[in-house]
Amino acid sequence: MRRHIALAFALLATPLAAEQRQAVTDRASFLSIVDGRALTHIGVNLIVSPDGRITGRAFGRPVTGEWTWQARYFCRSMQWGNEPLEYNCQTVDKFGNKLRFKSDRGTGEEANLRIK
Repeated sequence: MRRHIALAFALLATPLAAEQRQAVTDRASFLSIVDGRALTHIGVNLIVSPDGRITGRAFGRPVTGEWTWQARYFCRSMQWGNEPLEYNCQTVDKFGNKLRFKSDRGTGEEANLRIK
């Protein structure tokens, strides 16, 4: 099942257009981008709330979780349906109306989500 989860979230790793990258390195900047907005991609609709909650749906399953900001990283634990997703700290970059989350403190896989 973990292989299916990895595959599903790997589908989020679509290339971003050649837009100027803006590193998001603190909680206040991150919240100024996501507060009151949804993060979406085909089959994914997530809300990252200022109170540290993550809610939404991905590929037909509910998503719940918690997040904090540590140093320059977005750190989250999530559950996708009945499957827990391991705690992970990620870099965040903004490209136009999209955010790129890169796992493992910027050394892992990417997920690109549109800001709506």
